Amino acid sequence: MLEIPTDLPADLVPLSWLIGVWEGSGVVAYDAADEQHFSGEFGQRISFSHDGGDSLNYSASAWLIGEDGSHTPLVSEVGFWRLARPAEAADAGPGLLPPSAARAQPRSADDVESLRVDEGGFEIEASIVHADGLLEVYLGQVRGPRIDLATDAVVRAPGAKAYNAATRMYGLVDGHLLWAWDIAALGGEMASHASARLAKAE
Repeated sequence: MLEIPTDLPADLVPLSWLIGVWEGSGVVAYDAADEQHFSGEFGQRISFSHDGGDSLNYSASAWLIGEDGSHTPLVSEVGFWRLARPAEAADAGPGLLPPSAARAQPRSADDVESLRVDEGGFEIEASIVHADGLLEVYLGQVRGPRIDLATDAVVRAPGAKAYNAATRMYGLVDGHLLWAWDIAALGGEMASHASARLAKAE
């Protein structure tokens, strides 16, 4: 049963089913343009939390599981997920700039409902930074317990490997967080890359 925390800002309610720590395993497989093939099983731990603001804090770490049971760390990620809406004078930023106007009332459920799109969900934004020098900005929608995202922008540090675009899907199925990630990287076309099934940690 899905329980919505009572202390959530209204903007986070559509994303509330993500909140918590999720652990499990998955498979990775991808064919690069130079005919290199990557495949294997990995373990993963994902955390979605909030600090009272209007975005979810995201972190994920993964490790390749060897045939002998050994663990080899893979790239970690951190980021922020939020509903897409125009910035208001009562919002802080950019940088550490404070709001330029006070908010008369906290944003309400009606304020959030006004953001609902014709398809029945809400548009969202996710910014995800990889430890290997990549930054992804995703746009997408949350519709009930399902999220579909596609990269709007990818920024690479000079030393990062080639990575051009991606899509991600997250869903809550029978109490588990299932996700799938397609990428266009290392000269390859957009193709299936990884998927996992995670259970909520106690």
